[in-house]
Amino acid sequence: MAEKITSLKNNSDDKQDAGDDLDCSLSLEKLNLLPRKKLLVLDVGGLLCHRVHRLDKSSIPTFRNPDDSHGSILIYKRPHYEEFVEFCFENFEVGIWSSATGSYLNSALDSIMKGLKSKLLFIWDQSQCTDSGFKTLENKYKPIFFKELKKIWNFYEHYSESNTLLIDDTPYKTLLNPPHTAIFPNEYKADQVGDSALGPSGDLRLYLEGVADADDIPSYVKEHPFGKSAITSAHSDWEYYSRIISHFRKE
Repeated sequence: MAEKITSLKNNSDDKQDAGDDLDCSLSLEKLNLLPRKKLLVLDVGGLLCHRVHRLDKSSIPTFRNPDDSHGSILIYKRPHYEEFVEFCFENFEVGIWSSATGSYLNSALDSIMKGLKSKLLFIWDQSQCTDSGFKTLENKYKPIFFKELKKIWNFYEHYSESNTLLIDDTPYKTLLNPPHTAIFPNEYKADQVGDSALGPSGDLRLYLEGVADADDIPSYVKEHPFGKSAITSAHSDWEYYSRIISHFRKE
């Protein structure tokens, strides 16, 4: 008799487990119906802060002290950057991609994203960039690095050109990406008194509110240009940049 009671109890438990599994499955289905946040890929220097080398005396502001320093680099945090970062986390999945080296990037993030790094989807540095083998027109010693979004899309398959936006102040870094998947705000520098681009009514903050609500990012960016223009055949230095593009298309 005892065996029968045990057997009945086990059957009852099995039914309860099955019911729990069904409830869990239904809950997951409901969660999957919710729209997934778009992916926002942020640069660091020039967007969230200004970096200055100690030896570059002409670029060091005289009216303010650096907020932090790492080795030979002085860091000046951008006004409203903290509330801007919180806004980004609330409305997007956020990744960081910098063309700086990993050691510098991690030090910078320890300063400007203290306690928030765990919220980032990824932290990518120069090692994830593509070295073009060419140098910038402005500095013959500075390499041109690309941020190829396809690397992100290959790693995070639920993201694509329709739901990803890269923000960088350097248009050439996106030469290999699909059009209208990036915007290029002007570079922030510490001597820009009263800068409010990242504030609640700032132009970048307001623009991203529109991006968050958009059905398709490339369509939105195409219809609402922001910041510097992308490098296209209309660019004054297109002959140089087109050679770089052709080089990669041959590979």
